[in-house]
Amino acid sequence: FAFSKDAVNSVVKAYVPLVAKHKDDEFTQEQKEWQLMRRGRYVEFNLVYDRGTVFGLKTGGRIESILMSLPETARWEYNHQVKEGTPEADIMDAFKTPRAWV
Repeated sequence: FAFSKDAVNSVVKAYVPLVAKHKDDEFTQEQKEWQLMRRGRYVEFNLVYDRGTVFGLKTGGRIESILMSLPETARWEYNHQVKEGTPEADIMDAFKTPRAWV
């Protein structure tokens, strides 16, 4: 239990300052659309690949409870290509190119 408590407290100590620092940051419409597309990929993963979600849907689980973890808004765009040299291109490269981070 002590380890779990320390882990949770460490996340809070690291996360709260990040939220405080960026909570009032402005963003563009293009950045918002990117966020919604990433949420769409999260939804796709959960509904197609996540074993727990798929199990719940296939075994008659309570749909509302299963879908509760999904974002309220999301976006899908066919064959979306990010612009080279953007933060979005950098993160897509990180997703597609495995690295030894440690």
